[in-house]
Amino acid sequence: MSEIKNLVDQNSEKYLNELFTLLRIPSVSADPKYKEEVLRMAEAIKDSLISAGADNVEICPTPGFPIVYGDKMIDPSLPTVLVYGHYDVQPADPIHLWTNPPFEPVIKDGKIYARGSADDKGQVFMHVKAFELMLQNNMLPCNIKFMIEGEEEVGSANLDEFLMNNKEKLKADCVLVSDTSMIANDIPSITTGLRGLSYVEVEVTGPNRDLHSGVYGGGVANPINVLCDMIASLKDSDLHITIPGFYDDVIELSDGERTAINSAPFDVDAYKSELKIGDVMGETGYTTLERTATRPTLDVNGIWGGYTGEGAKTVLPSKAYAKISMRLVPNQSPDKVTELFKNHFESIAPEGVQVDVRPHHGGWPVVTPTDSIEYQAAAAAMKATFGKDPIPSRGGGSIPIVASFEKILGLKTVLMGFGLDTDDIHSPDEHYGVFNYLKGIETIPYFYKYYAEFKKA
Repeated sequence: MSEIKNLVDQNSEKYLNELFTLLRIPSVSADPKYKEEVLRMAEAIKDSLISAGADNVEICPTPGFPIVYGDKMIDPSLPTVLVYGHYDVQPADPIHLWTNPPFEPVIKDGKIYARGSADDKGQVFMHVKAFELMLQNNMLPCNIKFMIEGEEEVGSANLDEFLMNNKEKLKADCVLVSDTSMIANDIPSITTGLRGLSYVEVEVTGPNRDLHSGVYGGGVANPINVLCDMIASLKDSDLHITIPGFYDDVIELSDGERTAINSAPFDVDAYKSELKIGDVMGETGYTTLERTATRPTLDVNGIWGGYTGEGAKTVLPSKAYAKISMRLVPNQSPDKVTELFKNHFESIAPEGVQVDVRPHHGGWPVVTPTDSIEYQAAAAAMKATFGKDPIPSRGGGSIPIVASFEKILGLKTVLMGFGLDTDDIHSPDEHYGVFNYLKGIETIPYFYKYYAEFKKA
């Protein structure tokens, strides 16, 4: 296995060029105008798996965007790893804030700038190239199955049904996912927990049409003002969420668990400097590391209404809108939290407006064990390539399918990601380090090596 790094170095330009081909496809699942591009991306993933040497490669239709499947079953007596990832990406908006066009990848300062470079095309493609490398050099010690979907960024609404209908096809010993981050390039880590998600859109309606703000202002409810007041009331002065019952199912961490979380390297001054903020802000009584990984949250992701064009228009709007996400922690149900939000938000609306709460999608929080063979294999793989033991850490994001893997397929997941929190995923100028991309391709074969050995022991 010592020659893996040399092989990656020798093929680095090829690996980068092939990734760039995928990054040029604007596979935005949330926007219907990109439908054909998302389907084109599925075909590109299919072609890449075939080229790498996978068998039984197919595009599996769903009521939404398709799932790409492929496998290489070298010996039924060997363990089987199911690799999961997604080929869809977030919208690139606001486009004008990108330094370079979002779907024209470019390398600057050792980083690949493009939408989807880190989330998740770059991390998915690491697995394809690592598989190709192992196959070409007779290093593949396990069976591999790939399941790459196109709806992760919009809630993976059709994945549970696909899992239910394809249990035999997806039969495996564990799931391997690279859609998370490390603490730093010199501080490897493995994600051991993810927050869940409840995502809603709210609409507040006042008068039956837009009105002249001079004629009607002060006489009827302004939906934008009302919406802002309602949102502001969802947190108290300690930034504690005020929705009744919201925290009922939250399992408070022990002092030991909190100490362990806060032992991870974290420089608050560097954090503030990188984000260009004067200070951190969050729920009173918790550190930044706890707030961003182990505490539930409520955030407005977008808010709009009225006139937003050039110049002035003195209008009192008929409607106002907001998109709101709530990150959840273990034991919180996304369905229950969504219902709690809906009931509360409707109850606090004044008489002068009507409120409509529309749930979008959600996902369950998960915690993965650190004493499993899967985790131990990932830790050994990272130590082999980084030269030090990885730190187990909680992630603040959500991958809804992880809970479904365990519930439907009975499989544990190892979250071995190679991104960084500073990669600006979901933001303008998303990027992924060339180091991280190539280090992932180098590390993944070691996971298979150690997983096969540990399963045999």
